[in-house]
Amino acid sequence: MTRTLALVESPAQLLNLLEWALGERDGAPDPARCEVAVLLPRDPVSRHQLGAMAELAHAEGIRVGMYDIRRVTAGFPRALAALVPKLAGAGRLVIGDPFSGLIQRLLPLARTRDLVVVDDGTATLEFSKELLAGRPLVRRHRDGSAPAAASRAVRRITPGDGRRLEVFSCLTAGLRLPPGSVASVNNYSWARARYGPPQVRPGVDLIGSSLAETGLIASERYLREIIALADEVNAERYFAHRREDPDKLRLIAEHAELDVVRPELPLELELLKGPVANTLVTLPSTVLHTLPLVLAGTGVEITVCADVTDWLEPGLSARATAFLEGVIHL
Repeated sequence: MTRTLALVESPAQLLNLLEWALGERDGAPDPARCEVAVLLPRDPVSRHQLGAMAELAHAEGIRVGMYDIRRVTAGFPRALAALVPKLAGAGRLVIGDPFSGLIQRLLPLARTRDLVVVDDGTATLEFSKELLAGRPLVRRHRDGSAPAAASRAVRRITPGDGRRLEVFSCLTAGLRLPPGSVASVNNYSWARARYGPPQVRPGVDLIGSSLAETGLIASERYLREIIALADEVNAERYFAHRREDPDKLRLIAEHAELDVVRPELPLELELLKGPVANTLVTLPSTVLHTLPLVLAGTGVEITVCADVTDWLEPGLSARATAFLEGVIHL
Protein backbone atom coordinates (compact mmCIF):
# COMPACT_ATOMS: atom_id res chain seq x y z
CA MET A 1 0.00 0.00 0.00
CA THR A 2 1.19 3.51 -0.82
CA ARG A 3 3.19 5.32 1.84
CA THR A 4 2.16 8.98 2.14
CA LEU A 5 4.33 11.88 3.27
CA ALA A 6 2.72 15.25 3.99
CA LEU A 7 4.57 18.58 4.22
CA VAL A 8 2.60 21.18 6.20
CA GLU A 9 3.50 24.57 7.66
CA SER A 10 0.36 25.80 9.45
CA PRO A 11 -2.33 24.49 11.81
CA ALA A 12 -5.00 24.88 9.11
CA GLN A 13 -2.94 22.80 6.68
CA LEU A 14 -2.55 20.07 9.29
CA LEU A 15 -6.30 20.15 9.94
CA ASN A 16 -6.98 19.78 6.22
CA LEU A 17 -4.49 16.91 6.02
CA LEU A 18 -6.44 15.14 8.79
CA GLU A 19 -9.67 15.74 6.88
CA TRP A 20 -8.10 14.28 3.72
CA ALA A 21 -6.78 11.23 5.57
CA LEU A 22 -9.64 10.59 8.00
CA GLY A 23 -12.78 12.23 6.62
CA GLU A 24 -15.72 10.49 4.99
CA ARG A 25 -14.70 10.15 1.36
CA ASP A 26 -13.72 7.52 -1.19
CA GLY A 27 -10.05 6.60 -1.43
CA ALA A 28 -9.01 7.62 2.08
CA PRO A 29 -5.50 6.32 2.88
CA ASP A 30 -4.43 4.00 5.66
CA PRO A 31 -3.55 6.37 8.56
CA ALA A 32 -0.81 3.97 9.67
CA ARG A 33 0.96 4.60 6.37
CA CYS A 34 0.72 8.40 6.62
CA GLU A 35 3.51 10.52 8.00
CA VAL A 36 3.43 14.29 8.48
CA ALA A 37 6.52 16.51 8.41
CA VAL A 38 5.66 19.82 10.08
CA LEU A 39 7.98 22.57 8.84
CA LEU A 40 7.67 24.79 11.86
CA PRO A 41 7.05 28.53 11.38
CA ARG A 42 8.65 31.14 13.60
CA ASP A 43 5.66 32.68 15.35
CA PRO A 44 4.86 31.16 18.74
CA VAL A 45 1.06 30.99 18.37
CA SER A 46 1.28 28.92 15.18
CA ARG A 47 3.87 26.65 16.79
CA HIS A 48 1.60 26.15 19.80
CA GLN A 49 -1.41 25.30 17.64
CA LEU A 50 0.68 22.93 15.54
CA GLY A 51 1.74 21.10 18.69
CA ALA A 52 -1.90 20.68 19.69
CA MET A 53 -2.84 19.50 16.20
CA ALA A 54 0.06 17.03 16.21
CA GLU A 55 -1.37 15.45 19.36
CA LEU A 56 -4.70 14.97 17.58
CA ALA A 57 -2.94 13.36 14.62
CA HIS A 58 -0.99 11.02 16.91
CA ALA A 59 -4.26 9.98 18.56
CA GLU A 60 -5.59 9.01 15.12
CA GLY A 61 -2.55 6.84 14.36
CA ILE A 62 -0.73 9.30 12.10
CA ARG A 63 2.97 9.88 12.75
CA VAL A 64 4.08 13.50 13.01
CA GLY A 65 7.62 14.87 13.03
CA MET A 66 8.51 18.47 13.87
CA TYR A 67 11.28 20.17 11.87
CA ASP A 68 12.56 23.51 13.20
CA ILE A 69 13.71 24.47 9.75
CA ARG A 70 13.45 28.27 10.11
CA ARG A 71 14.31 29.21 13.68
CA VAL A 72 17.99 28.25 13.91
CA THR A 73 20.87 28.78 11.48
CA ALA A 74 21.58 25.09 11.10
CA GLY A 75 17.88 24.26 10.85
CA PHE A 76 17.65 23.85 7.10
CA PRO A 77 20.59 21.50 6.46
CA ARG A 78 19.70 19.39 9.51
CA ALA A 79 16.04 19.13 8.48
CA LEU A 80 17.02 18.49 4.87
CA ALA A 81 19.24 15.57 5.89
CA ALA A 82 16.31 14.03 7.77
CA LEU A 83 13.75 14.71 5.06
CA VAL A 84 15.66 13.51 1.97
CA PRO A 85 15.13 9.78 2.59
CA LYS A 86 11.49 10.36 3.52
CA LEU A 87 10.86 12.36 0.35
CA ALA A 88 12.67 9.82 -1.80
CA GLY A 89 10.70 6.91 -0.30
CA ALA A 90 7.21 8.44 -0.42
CA GLY A 91 4.71 6.87 -2.79
CA ARG A 92 2.46 9.91 -2.48
CA LEU A 93 3.33 13.48 -1.50
CA VAL A 94 0.80 15.82 0.13
CA ILE A 95 1.55 19.53 0.40
CA GLY A 96 -0.32 22.27 2.21
CA ASP A 97 0.93 25.36 0.38
CA PRO A 98 2.16 25.20 -3.22
CA PHE A 99 3.19 28.89 -2.98
CA SER A 100 5.64 28.20 -0.15
CA GLY A 101 9.23 28.82 -1.19
CA LEU A 102 10.36 26.17 1.28
CA ILE A 103 8.00 23.55 -0.15
CA GLN A 104 9.09 24.50 -3.67
CA ARG A 105 12.73 23.84 -2.74
CA LEU A 106 11.82 20.39 -1.39
CA LEU A 107 9.58 19.27 -4.28
CA PRO A 108 12.38 18.12 -6.61
CA LEU A 109 13.62 15.71 -3.91
CA ALA A 110 10.42 13.65 -4.08
CA ARG A 111 10.41 10.86 -6.65
CA THR A 112 6.68 10.20 -6.50
CA ARG A 113 4.50 11.32 -9.39
CA ASP A 114 1.39 11.24 -7.18
CA LEU A 115 0.81 14.69 -5.65
CA VAL A 116 -2.01 16.01 -3.44
CA VAL A 117 -2.60 19.65 -2.51
CA VAL A 118 -4.71 20.06 0.64
CA ASP A 119 -5.91 23.60 0.56
CA ASP A 120 -5.12 26.24 3.12
CA GLY A 121 -8.20 28.21 2.12
CA THR A 122 -9.05 30.58 -0.70
CA ALA A 123 -5.42 30.53 -1.86
CA THR A 124 -6.45 27.35 -3.67
CA LEU A 125 -8.39 29.47 -6.16
CA GLU A 126 -5.30 31.56 -6.84
CA PHE A 127 -3.27 28.36 -7.17
CA SER A 128 -5.64 26.96 -9.79
CA LYS A 129 -5.47 30.15 -11.87
CA GLU A 130 -1.69 30.25 -11.86
CA LEU A 131 -1.44 26.54 -12.61
CA LEU A 132 -3.81 26.76 -15.58
CA ALA A 133 -1.87 29.74 -16.95
CA GLY A 134 1.48 28.01 -16.41
CA ARG A 135 2.73 30.97 -14.39
CA PRO A 136 5.26 30.69 -11.53
CA LEU A 137 3.63 29.98 -8.18
CA VAL A 138 4.21 33.21 -6.26
CA ARG A 139 1.95 34.87 -3.71
CA ARG A 140 -0.34 37.60 -4.97
CA HIS A 141 1.29 40.40 -2.92
CA ARG A 142 4.87 39.54 -3.92
CA ASP A 143 6.75 42.10 -6.02
CA GLY A 144 9.69 41.56 -8.33
CA SER A 145 10.71 38.62 -10.48
CA ALA A 146 9.67 35.09 -9.56
CA PRO A 147 12.28 32.79 -8.00
CA ALA A 148 13.47 29.90 -10.15
CA ALA A 149 11.94 27.44 -7.67
CA ALA A 150 8.48 28.93 -8.28
CA SER A 151 8.81 28.28 -12.02
CA ARG A 152 10.05 24.73 -11.45
CA ALA A 153 7.18 24.08 -9.03
CA VAL A 154 4.45 24.81 -11.56
CA ARG A 155 6.04 22.32 -13.97
CA ARG A 156 6.45 19.73 -11.22
CA ILE A 157 2.85 20.04 -10.02
CA THR A 158 1.08 20.22 -13.42
CA PRO A 159 -0.24 16.74 -14.40
CA GLY A 160 1.25 14.98 -17.43
CA ASP A 161 3.78 12.31 -18.35
CA GLY A 162 2.48 10.09 -15.58
CA ARG A 163 2.19 12.86 -12.98
CA ARG A 164 -1.12 12.92 -11.08
CA LEU A 165 -2.63 15.79 -9.10
CA GLU A 166 -5.45 15.77 -6.54
CA VAL A 167 -6.71 19.03 -5.03
CA PHE A 168 -8.61 18.55 -1.76
CA SER A 169 -10.67 21.66 -1.05
CA CYS A 170 -13.85 23.04 0.46
CA LEU A 171 -14.09 25.26 -2.64
CA THR A 172 -14.47 22.71 -5.44
CA ALA A 173 -17.58 24.30 -6.98
CA GLY A 174 -16.34 25.93 -10.17
CA LEU A 175 -12.71 25.04 -9.43
CA ARG A 176 -10.84 24.75 -12.73
CA LEU A 177 -7.78 22.53 -12.92
CA PRO A 178 -5.50 21.26 -15.71
CA PRO A 179 -6.48 18.02 -17.50
CA GLY A 180 -5.49 14.99 -15.49
CA SER A 181 -6.29 16.63 -12.15
CA VAL A 182 -8.90 15.46 -9.66
CA ALA A 183 -10.77 17.70 -7.22
CA SER A 184 -12.10 16.10 -4.03
CA VAL A 185 -14.38 17.77 -1.51
CA ASN A 186 -13.41 18.76 2.01
CA ASN A 187 -16.65 18.97 4.00
CA TYR A 188 -15.00 18.83 7.43
CA SER A 189 -16.66 15.53 8.28
CA TRP A 190 -13.83 14.47 10.61
CA ALA A 191 -13.92 17.76 12.55
CA ARG A 192 -17.69 17.62 12.98
CA ALA A 193 -17.59 14.00 14.15
CA ARG A 194 -14.66 14.67 16.50
CA TYR A 195 -15.94 17.84 18.20
CA GLY A 196 -19.44 18.93 17.27
CA PRO A 197 -22.07 20.02 17.71
CA PRO A 198 -21.21 23.03 19.89
CA GLN A 199 -23.34 24.79 22.46
CA VAL A 200 -24.86 27.86 20.76
CA ARG A 201 -25.57 30.95 22.86
CA PRO A 202 -27.24 34.28 22.00
CA GLY A 203 -24.93 37.09 20.92
CA VAL A 204 -22.37 38.14 18.33
CA ASP A 205 -18.74 37.07 17.96
CA LEU A 206 -16.27 38.84 15.65
CA ILE A 207 -13.72 36.80 13.69
CA GLY A 208 -10.37 38.55 13.40
CA SER A 209 -7.94 38.51 10.50
CA SER A 210 -4.27 39.06 9.69
CA LEU A 211 -4.98 41.65 6.97
CA ALA A 212 -2.98 44.23 8.92
CA GLU A 213 -0.08 41.87 9.59
CA THR A 214 0.19 41.00 5.89
CA GLY A 215 0.31 44.70 4.96
CA LEU A 216 -3.05 44.89 3.19
CA ILE A 217 -4.59 47.24 5.78
CA ALA A 218 -2.80 49.74 8.03
CA SER A 219 -2.96 48.65 11.68
CA GLU A 220 -4.45 51.99 12.75
CA ARG A 221 -7.20 51.73 10.15
CA TYR A 222 -7.92 48.11 11.07
CA LEU A 223 -8.20 49.00 14.75
CA ARG A 224 -10.48 51.94 14.05
CA GLU A 225 -12.80 49.88 11.83
CA ILE A 226 -12.97 46.95 14.27
CA ILE A 227 -13.90 49.29 17.13
CA ALA A 228 -16.70 50.78 15.02
CA LEU A 229 -17.86 47.35 13.83
CA ALA A 230 -17.94 45.91 17.35
CA ASP A 231 -20.13 48.80 18.48
CA GLU A 232 -22.39 48.50 15.43
CA VAL A 233 -23.14 44.78 15.86
CA ASN A 234 -22.92 44.77 19.68
CA ALA A 235 -20.20 42.10 19.66
CA GLU A 236 -18.96 40.48 22.85
CA ARG A 237 -15.95 38.39 21.77
CA TYR A 238 -13.17 38.70 19.20
CA PHE A 239 -11.56 35.47 17.98
CA ALA A 240 -8.02 36.41 17.04
CA HIS A 241 -6.19 35.11 14.00
CA ARG A 242 -3.05 33.23 15.04
CA ARG A 243 -0.80 35.78 13.28
CA GLU A 244 -2.33 38.90 14.83
CA ASP A 245 0.03 41.20 16.68
CA PRO A 246 -0.39 41.00 20.50
CA ASP A 247 -0.20 44.79 20.88
CA LYS A 248 -2.99 45.23 18.34
CA LEU A 249 -5.11 42.67 20.20
CA ARG A 250 -4.51 44.48 23.49
CA LEU A 251 -5.81 47.71 21.93
CA ILE A 252 -8.84 45.90 20.51
CA ALA A 253 -9.67 44.51 23.95
CA GLU A 254 -9.21 47.93 25.56
CA HIS A 255 -10.92 50.23 23.07
CA ALA A 256 -13.57 47.94 21.58
CA GLU A 257 -14.35 46.42 25.00
CA LEU A 258 -14.20 42.93 23.55
CA ASP A 259 -13.17 39.67 25.16
CA VAL A 260 -10.23 38.66 22.93
CA VAL A 261 -9.96 34.89 22.49
CA ARG A 262 -6.66 33.32 21.35
CA PRO A 263 -7.70 29.90 20.00
CA GLU A 264 -5.70 26.84 21.06
CA LEU A 265 -6.68 25.11 17.80
CA PRO A 266 -7.64 26.27 14.29
CA LEU A 267 -10.79 28.37 14.46
CA GLU A 268 -12.93 25.66 12.86
CA LEU A 269 -12.19 23.30 15.75
CA GLU A 270 -12.28 26.02 18.41
CA LEU A 271 -15.83 26.96 17.44
CA LEU A 272 -16.95 23.33 17.24
CA LYS A 273 -15.79 22.88 20.82
CA GLY A 274 -18.08 25.80 21.75
CA PRO A 275 -19.73 27.70 23.08
CA VAL A 276 -20.32 29.81 19.99
CA ALA A 277 -22.52 32.85 19.45
CA ASN A 278 -25.51 32.42 17.21
CA THR A 279 -24.13 35.18 14.94
CA LEU A 280 -20.55 35.31 13.64
CA VAL A 281 -19.30 38.38 11.80
CA THR A 282 -16.10 37.99 9.79
CA LEU A 283 -13.92 40.00 7.49
CA PRO A 284 -13.26 38.60 3.99
CA SER A 285 -11.21 35.47 4.57
CA THR A 286 -11.23 31.71 4.17
CA VAL A 287 -13.47 31.21 7.22
CA LEU A 288 -16.32 32.84 5.30
CA HIS A 289 -16.39 29.56 3.35
CA THR A 290 -15.16 26.97 5.87
CA LEU A 291 -17.39 27.88 8.81
CA PRO A 292 -20.73 27.31 7.01
CA LEU A 293 -19.55 23.72 6.41
CA VAL A 294 -18.16 23.24 9.90
CA LEU A 295 -21.23 24.68 11.64
CA ALA A 296 -23.87 23.24 9.28
CA GLY A 297 -27.06 22.37 11.12
CA THR A 298 -26.22 24.37 14.26
CA GLY A 299 -28.31 27.43 13.40
CA VAL A 300 -25.29 29.74 13.62
CA GLU A 301 -25.50 32.63 11.14
CA ILE A 302 -22.23 33.66 9.46
CA THR A 303 -22.06 37.07 7.81
CA VAL A 304 -19.34 39.17 6.25
CA CYS A 305 -18.92 42.75 7.37
CA ALA A 306 -19.18 45.66 4.95
CA ASP A 307 -16.88 45.70 1.92
CA VAL A 308 -13.36 46.36 3.18
CA THR A 309 -11.76 47.33 -0.13
CA ASP A 310 -11.69 51.00 0.89
CA TRP A 311 -9.71 50.00 3.98
CA LEU A 312 -6.86 48.68 1.85
CA GLU A 313 -3.49 50.35 1.71
CA PRO A 314 -2.93 52.47 -1.44
CA GLY A 315 -0.54 51.07 -3.98
CA LEU A 316 -1.52 47.42 -3.59
CA SER A 317 -1.31 45.36 -6.76
CA ALA A 318 -4.50 44.94 -8.74
CA ARG A 319 -4.09 41.19 -8.32
CA ALA A 320 -4.16 41.42 -4.51
CA THR A 321 -7.19 43.74 -4.51
CA ALA A 322 -9.13 41.62 -6.99
CA PHE A 323 -8.40 38.49 -5.00
CA LEU A 324 -9.71 39.99 -1.76
CA GLU A 325 -12.87 41.24 -3.49
CA GLY A 326 -13.37 37.80 -4.98
CA VAL A 327 -13.31 36.09 -1.60
CA ILE A 328 -16.62 37.75 -0.70
CA HIS A 329 -18.40 36.94 -3.96
CA LEU A 330 -17.47 33.27 -4.48
